Amino acid sequence: MPTTNEPRLVAATDVCVHYGPTVALAPTSFELRRGTSVALVGSNGSGKTTLLSLLAGLVASDDGRISVDGSVAMVTQHREHHRWMPLSVDEVLRMGRYPRLGLLRPLRRDDREAIDHAAELLEVSHLRRQPFGELSGGQQQRVLVAQALAAEPDLLLLDEPITGLDLPSQLRILEVIERHAEQGGIVVFSTHHLAEARRADVVMLMAGCVLAAGPPEDVLVPALLAEAFGGRLIRDDGTTIVVDDHGHDHGEPHAPELVPHHGIHRHAHEHRQRERP
Repeated sequence: MPTTNEPRLVAATDVCVHYGPTVALAPTSFELRRGTSVALVGSNGSGKTTLLSLLAGLVASDDGRISVDGSVAMVTQHREHHRWMPLSVDEVLRMGRYPRLGLLRPLRRDDREAIDHAAELLEVSHLRRQPFGELSGGQQQRVLVAQALAAEPDLLLLDEPITGLDLPSQLRILEVIERHAEQGGIVVFSTHHLAEARRADVVMLMAGCVLAAGPPEDVLVPALLAEAFGGRLIRDDGTTIVVDDHGHDHGEPHAPELVPHHGIHRHAHEHRQRERP
């Protein structure tokens, strides 16, 4: 697990997000340091997707302050929405480089190398000429994670990245998460599955805010889990699955997943407290 000497990439102080009258994320403070994998664990509506969207710059904090000092790429859920789009896998992968290049500039050598490397990591190189919409769910998700990695982000955000996928796709994506963190990046992923969360360096237990954060062995304990999930747990046998209605946090917005979300931020982005009269 990374030490406190690792450079800080994300700092949040008393951030909160409202969707109209609904409090999607109550005041929350945390820091994320390079070389770390972070699992967001919580029930449906606990604020996991809101927190990911806040880190991506897709929503702004209504109060407090957050800074992200590095580049960001995000993969959301709802892969089925764009099966009709006549795009090849290669075209989807190339989108990962658009924030650097723009839509009209040709790929450079470093762009092609980044795409090739990401495709190899996710084992989708052999699919590059195939239509994206004809792939299986597991193949689509691996392509989208490869697209995000092709952007070479400092901060990689994944919203329930392996839910409902075949076992080989699950294992490949989990290995890529660990690799990205080992190479000095940060990966933040949401999950309902405690076995997945135990693979992370840090677990942030969500219950409308960050209820607890720390190593899995300190956070994934009965007392805290009962507080977060209201006792809705299957017996803990090392592969525990939280009993919860599957889906996104209530009321949270979701952008289309084929185009990289908010692209790459090469400079720090900050959301400060809004001016009030």
